[in-house]
Amino acid sequence: MITFIHPGLLLLLSFVPPLIYLRHFWPGRGGRFPFSFTIWQKEIFRPGFGLTRILLVTGTLAFWVGVTLFILALSGPELVKRKKIYLTRGIDIMFVLDESPSMAARDFSPDNRFEAAVKVIESFVKGRDHDPVGLVGFGKDAVLEVPPTLDYSFFLQQLHSLKVMELGNGTAIGMGIAIACLHLKNSTAKEKIIILLTDGENNAGEITPETAAEIAASLGVKIFTIGLGTNGEVPLEYTDPRTGKTFKGMYEGVYDAALLKKIAESTKGNFFSAATPGALKNVISSIDSLERIEMRSRVKIETKPVHREIILIGFLLVLYNFFIRKWLLREVV
Repeated sequence: MITFIHPGLLLLLSFVPPLIYLRHFWPGRGGRFPFSFTIWQKEIFRPGFGLTRILLVTGTLAFWVGVTLFILALSGPELVKRKKIYLTRGIDIMFVLDESPSMAARDFSPDNRFEAAVKVIESFVKGRDHDPVGLVGFGKDAVLEVPPTLDYSFFLQQLHSLKVMELGNGTAIGMGIAIACLHLKNSTAKEKIIILLTDGENNAGEITPETAAEIAASLGVKIFTIGLGTNGEVPLEYTDPRTGKTFKGMYEGVYDAALLKKIAESTKGNFFSAATPGALKNVISSIDSLERIEMRSRVKIETKPVHREIILIGFLLVLYNFFIRKWLLREVV
């Protein structure tokens, strides 16, 4: 945003169009002398539109643009930036996302379970303002993908780079929660939460989900668990990122609801079941509304004068006109 210290001086711009008219278009302007064409008895002189004419036109245009910029500089232009400064820390949020092959089941039409989970996580993050968010992915192994950060664009970039089966064929729920807890351990936030999204049963990893939940509870971390998918056979299709081979078939399985409830209750969180895209969106919206704290902030206004830059540009334009007329075209007067 641009503001002016002396906006009244902008009225001088109204003199520019009349001056242009008087200098270049007024019939009575100086620089002419009467001459009888009956004495000349030759063809009337009409200047062509060659290189010389083009240089004259661009030089003249540069001169008047330069004059306009000088007037703008006189008015004291400033760039104004409003920056929101938060006086309180937000909630630290870690997403723990299942990347096992079963997440490729297509019962969240038109997406599969994994794609639907990614979309609701993106929607959730875009709705936050000053809450650090992190991401842990798990399959047979569990990996920290993004540590808690306020750089939401980086978070979303990493989120969309995840692939099903990237971390092996398995479901290490306990390891996913444990890694998330590790990166919330030293947090100074008043509230710390983990949002776990999975569609399977724990069958891998050195740490059990119950133990990981105990660790979370000891750190004051609440866990919200979301069970994805429906009962019965579901079409499944995914590509193994390591081999490039595509697998198709039918999948029949269900998440361990009793385990997810136990994890949530032991950490004072909540368990949710999501069998459709609409239900998943409602679940994320519910968590979003539950986990809000009052944020105190102030607005800092920063101003930066830009008159020097404008004067420099104006000077170069006027100098360009002088160079064209006096040096290149050898104008005498």
